[in-house]
Amino acid sequence: MKFFLNFFKKKPLTLEDILIHPEGKRYYKDTHGLKKTSMDEDALKIIHRLNRFGHKAYLVGGCIRDLLLEKRPKDFDIATSATPNQIKNIFNNCRIIGKRFRIVHVLFKGKIIEVSTFRSLPDHRFQAESSKDTDILLKKDNNFGNAKEDAARRDFTINALYYDPRSESIIDFVGGYEDIKNKLVRVVGDPEISFREDPVRMLRAVKISVLHNLQLDKKTSLAIKKNRIEIEKASSSRMLEEYNKIFRTMESAIIFKGLAENHLMEVLFKEPIDLLKKDPDWLNKFLDKSIGLRLAIADRKMKEREELTPVIFYSLIFSDVVTEALENKKGNMVPIIKEALEPICRRLEIPKRDKDRLIKTFACQKRFKKKVEGNSAQNELFKSKDYFYDAFMYFKINAEAEQDEEGVQAAFFWEISTRIRPQSTSLIRGGRFEKKRRTPPGPGQGAPQPSGKNRKNDRSKDSENSGNREQNRDNNRERENKGTFRDMERSKLALFKADQDEQKKQDQLAVEKASAPEVSPLSGDVLPETTAESTPKENEKSPYIKKKKKYKPRRYKKYYKKGKENSGESGNSNNSTPKDVISE
Repeated sequence: MKFFLNFFKKKPLTLEDILIHPEGKRYYKDTHGLKKTSMDEDALKIIHRLNRFGHKAYLVGGCIRDLLLEKRPKDFDIATSATPNQIKNIFNNCRIIGKRFRIVHVLFKGKIIEVSTFRSLPDHRFQAESSKDTDILLKKDNNFGNAKEDAARRDFTINALYYDPRSESIIDFVGGYEDIKNKLVRVVGDPEISFREDPVRMLRAVKISVLHNLQLDKKTSLAIKKNRIEIEKASSSRMLEEYNKIFRTMESAIIFKGLAENHLMEVLFKEPIDLLKKDPDWLNKFLDKSIGLRLAIADRKMKEREELTPVIFYSLIFSDVVTEALENKKGNMVPIIKEALEPICRRLEIPKRDKDRLIKTFACQKRFKKKVEGNSAQNELFKSKDYFYDAFMYFKINAEAEQDEEGVQAAFFWEISTRIRPQSTSLIRGGRFEKKRRTPPGPGQGAPQPSGKNRKNDRSKDSENSGNREQNRDNNRERENKGTFRDMERSKLALFKADQDEQKKQDQLAVEKASAPEVSPLSGDVLPETTAESTPKENEKSPYIKKKKKYKPRRYKKYYKKGKENSGESGNSNNSTPKDVISE
């Protein structure tokens, strides 16, 4: 009996059991037809530099898959035998990120190239078959290995191809090259163990098969349906990131249909799918009704260069849930919408900011159907809200999906009002906007009528106000006159200072002329020097120069004479003459 139990019991897998080509099968350029010109030059530079330092390095992952499928890769990833610290010592323009999976980002001009070290298989892969209750979720993967082990631990065979630039060959350990030629998505190793290690792989398998027009392997498809509940254990941040990637593909409608066919939608978005299941033929009509139709319109808008945020896509998916809640309950809309969205947002762990925008998006939908003509202040206030664009795009897509003529016309009105704004009536002078003064209307049509019984007092108040206006005009004129007078005084003061500078220059020239030797006009001989008594003193002005009358401006009325005690400039205080000093 024990013999039969041991015979049927699964034995632990080895590395050779997982790998189809343990030594690595090489496909050269004449077979695969890839050219270096179609690859990123900076990524090839990184590989060449790692090779010069004695490390193995290859292009790996989705870039090789996309090139073989004749599509343009979004990014080029590198796998190497160098550890993160060794990579950091080789490249200055890099940084190590991640705790669960330590990788290196090498930075170039506006571009990041991801470089990861070869990983080894987790320990439970080499053990006997584990029970379903055993948690084998990968929470940390920093055990480094070689290229064989790295290929064995990857998700799909088509993502486990390595390109060697030196020999221009593709190295295949798991049969990924043949799967690409056969248009097949297959998991590396046992799919059930792979999906339990990382449940996000189920979502990625469906997305890759839909985007690249491939088929899921039978074992892979059965494993997804069997282990679909495991996706609830996946990290919410990674799931939200995958949703955002799906929204950006512009093929979200057919991807979500693929998720529905593989029974993943009923786990990820339980509440909306429960409403769709009321129709037995809901799966075949997925793209023609509700969620699928709205997502298809959103994809078309994205292809037409419209910008759609994740909040808009979430509102398109949750629309039926909110609509049914508002139909069944009456009262204030906001609490009803909150109650309907709370279980979904809590399970998906949608950020609070996006959750608040979702609530506001659904709550303001009736505002778009109000027929408000012109450019009123209420419209401008509504358009200034941070959630307006999300709410408007949801209203526009939903109206088109439901074929609501009134809603389409309302959406057209709001779209025109947001794109074509009326020009400002303000005058532009000197690069600034100058507002026109608002004058009250006269006694004609449109003038405000006084309220109350005593209208005479109101008229007297109007006359007082008109008198105040005249007085304000007089005050403004007086200020302008004072300003011109102030400018005149400043110009006079400037002229006065210029005259003072000219007087100082003339005095200096006179002193130099007096100190120069005199020459006889007849003989041309130098005359004898004059005595010390006859020479003018240093600080004395020449008696032969006429003093120019100083101009005294009207603004400065006070004049002070500088006495002997304050005159510190002259050497001899007895010979110093007082000067007029203007005190400001």
